[in-house]
Amino acid sequence: MNGASAGPGPSSGARSLVVGVGARRGVPDEVVFALIEAALSAAGLDPADVAEVATVDAKGDEPGIVGAAARLGVPVRTHPAGALAAVRVPHPSDAVGAAVGTPSVAEAAALIDADELVVPKTRAPGGAGNGGKAAGRGAATCAVARRHPAAAGACDVSDRKNSTSPVTAGPRPFTMAAMNPPTNIESAGPDLRHHGDAEVRGENLTDLAVNVRTHTPPEWLRERIAASLASLAAYPDGSSARAAVADRHGLPEDRVLLTAGAAEAFVLIARALPARRPVVVHPQFTEPEAALRAAGHEVGRVLLRAEDGFRLDPAAVPEEADLVVVGNPTNPTSVLHPAALLEKLARPGRTLVVDEAFMDVVPGEREALCGRTDIPGLVVLRSLTKTWGLAGLRIGYVLAGPETVALLADAQPLWPVSTPALAAAEACMEPRALVEAAGAADRITVDRAHLLAGLAEFSEVEVVEEARGPFVLVRLERAAEVRERLRLLGFAARRGDTFPGLGPQWLRLAVRDRITTNRFLQALDQAVQALPARSGR
Repeated sequence: MNGASAGPGPSSGARSLVVGVGARRGVPDEVVFALIEAALSAAGLDPADVAEVATVDAKGDEPGIVGAAARLGVPVRTHPAGALAAVRVPHPSDAVGAAVGTPSVAEAAALIDADELVVPKTRAPGGAGNGGKAAGRGAATCAVARRHPAAAGACDVSDRKNSTSPVTAGPRPFTMAAMNPPTNIESAGPDLRHHGDAEVRGENLTDLAVNVRTHTPPEWLRERIAASLASLAAYPDGSSARAAVADRHGLPEDRVLLTAGAAEAFVLIARALPARRPVVVHPQFTEPEAALRAAGHEVGRVLLRAEDGFRLDPAAVPEEADLVVVGNPTNPTSVLHPAALLEKLARPGRTLVVDEAFMDVVPGEREALCGRTDIPGLVVLRSLTKTWGLAGLRIGYVLAGPETVALLADAQPLWPVSTPALAAAEACMEPRALVEAAGAADRITVDRAHLLAGLAEFSEVEVVEEARGPFVLVRLERAAEVRERLRLLGFAARRGDTFPGLGPQWLRLAVRDRITTNRFLQALDQAVQALPARSGR
């Protein structure tokens, strides 16, 4: 390799260029290096300004890419396919997207941690490869992006962790889509408005796509809701329900705001609370980011890694973030973050929004922050739609400081929560309801263990460890094909590629009773076995 050093070269803080590279298996490093040199030369760029070579996780150990980076004297930085898929690129390819999970490895890898694309996707010219094999046009692609001085090295947590290693496998945890993300939802990468109900709407399928508990609402709750219909002529009065929620969590009433589901709370937060640098921790429920973008905010993303079990490192959240949104337990990963870890995200001048929509499914609600009043800027969201089967009624609530509650309330329309929803909220705070919810959490824990044991029998399926929600997240090759075959067999699973940080190889599965799970596992076996063998490339 011409004696080139494999060391990291000068500090990336003094270099502004990121070279994104995609390559087929076996492409020689001289082909990749020549492609990079030609692209830089054609644009009048100096190779000495290259800070790193970036690519997708699956290509991180490709000798051609590693060797080319060594010739340049810079590290290889890898990113999950799902994270790259969330980056808008000017030259997407459906074929590349189907093969590796992102429409352009080169352009997305260059842009994910940079500001401006200066060399679009360039392909290697035809030529002879190693051992006489033709490298061929398209055997490698590269693109070059530039970091602006103010952003270069910003939030560079992975560099600090891997400063002694010339080749690393850790992406930079905090990313903006080219550091200047669009404010319209449609162009923000994955479809943030896609929800699990779309997988089953109008179809006669066994539902593993939506996380609402089955056989709900219970009869006693239906009766309470029905009884409230007699007072529909009067305007809703939320005082009793608000007092019941406050009493359930041991809080004063001025720290409680009733909302039309947690989704309304996200909209209120986006519109009413001041935020210059909002950040959403992904993968998670997409509605918070959708609401922020719809309100005109530029939204930063902290992308948690599958290799780390999607666990949160508080250091990954940039210091300048003044509004941070995180789920606990997180949808869709089912990861339960320790409360002590989330506390580290709080600080004066920052709003910390913790979505606890599924916390009542965790036995004992351990790691909950809902009753805390000592954490600055804390806003906790709760939903009653999942455990009690009230998705069509829309009822949830916010727990926060009185000043924050007042700001959010001012942004609400008059009478935002209907009388039947208020009756449901009050009923679900009663002691017998809390006992029933605790029993449901215990049953879900047992049923989840049964599902996980069954999935462990599949060598093709990788499950995110330590699931604590009423769902599990799994990764398998050709998941989109498996999902379609499951539909033919009568089961709906939630696709994962609409969650930032994931990709088409992910599925979310709701926890159901043992009989339903056994039927699903049989269908999954049929779906996996029925996949035709993929021809080699």
